[in-house]
Amino acid sequence: MSVEIARETGYDAWLDALEAGEGYYLRCDGRTLVPPAMTGAATALEREPLPETGTVESKTIIRVPHPDFGADTPDAIAIAEFGPVTLTGQITGIDPDAVETGLEVAVTALETETSGKRFVAFRPAGEVSDR
Repeated sequence: MSVEIARETGYDAWLDALEAGEGYYLRCDGRTLVPPAMTGAATALEREPLPETGTVESKTIIRVPHPDFGADTPDAIAIAEFGPVTLTGQITGIDPDAVETGLEVAVTALETETSGKRFVAFRPAGEVSDR
């Protein structure tokens, strides 16, 4: 039985890149990945720029929060397609009940008001918002 040594690409570094407006995804053997991603040690990872905007494909409203997000609810969590990759994040800068599928969004990283932990955040494309 062959065992491959795995390596992980860093989630914190990926959040830093999102926050700086330099989001990316990884290509590996014809697959697209976003960190954290496990790959074989000998596998070459290609870093590709993440499209500037994506489209909300699905959403749900969270009214009973996880402890890390207590002060942030209610909030909308969405699955959005950014070219070849699909991301999950919290939509900010818009009333959660106003979020619809098809909404064009930009991605960044923000910190929760409750715990200060970072998370993937979407905001309506073309709008600048810290929250």
